[in-house]
Amino acid sequence: MPLYLSRFSYTPETWSRMIGNPEDRREAAQSYIESVGGKLHGFWYAFGPHDGYTLWEAPDNVSMAAVAVAITGGRGLSSLETTVLLTVDDTLEALRKAEEVQYRVPGA
Repeated sequence: MPLYLSRFSYTPETWSRMIGNPEDRREAAQSYIESVGGKLHGFWYAFGPHDGYTLWEAPDNVSMAAVAVAITGGRGLSSLETTVLLTVDDTLEALRKAEEVQYRVPGA
């Protein structure tokens, strides 16, 4: 199954609610991804441009998109960005296929 790295930030209102009622959000994240047949591999908070990161496994892009849309629609986040991660083997296959692509530099 494909892996996905998500970067998220909470709204100030969400932080305020969590200060008043601390909650382990890993359990919620796990239930979201499991509802589409996936798995949560990790959940971290961080300093910097994003409040946290998650590493998910999902059956396909549509399933991961469904989770992302549901989370975003909940209005608890101010941002959510998700990146599809490629294995080394997938990247090697893409490199081999790239030889077949007849790319032309713009303006050439």
